[in-house]
Amino acid sequence: MSDSPRPDNGSDSTPAGDDLPDFDLGDLEIPDDLSSLTGSGEPDFAALITQIAGAEPLAAASSLAQLDLDAVPTSVGAVGVLRDRSGDAPERAAAAISQLVRGVPLVLVTRTGEQMTAVRFSDGVRGDELAPGLVLGGAPESVVDLLTGATALADVDGVVGSDSISKFKAVRMLTSAARKARKSMGKGETGPDSKGGI
Repeated sequence: MSDSPRPDNGSDSTPAGDDLPDFDLGDLEIPDDLSSLTGSGEPDFAALITQIAGAEPLAAASSLAQLDLDAVPTSVGAVGVLRDRSGDAPERAAAAISQLVRGVPLVLVTRTGEQMTAVRFSDGVRGDELAPGLVLGGAPESVVDLLTGATALADVDGVVGSDSISKFKAVRMLTSAARKARKSMGKGETGPDSKGGI
């Protein structure tokens, strides 16, 4: 690059960009986290895919854990659609339910716009992140439609809100379910703790 002056070609044109106004950028702050510039950071949708057989037991467990969700019955287990999606509420909900239903993993699915994430939780602990395509690929169409937003929660039958079950009723329901499970194992049916079980 030469420091010699450029020859004057006789024109009074100003170089491009030199005609911009002067801005005082002394007080400009650029945040480290730019997510606030693209929206609230809160997912549009968050749900727990569980192996709990039935919407009522999931709603009962959620009532005991003081979680606000709508439990949806499906052929593979109840799906809990979370009402509180702010901050780390979805992860706290997944940890709480997986702690209550020990030994039975669940998957937390969140969707923001077109982007979906899936994370496994077991015994109250966050596990591996899963490929959303694998989660959707193994799910029934009704679950896929709910997770992708093709079906609205209001259009699903059999939904049970966790706020519709009192803590007393929730304890009774879960105690009864546990008693039935113990009886069925005692009758020689194979289960996870029996010798013939998986």
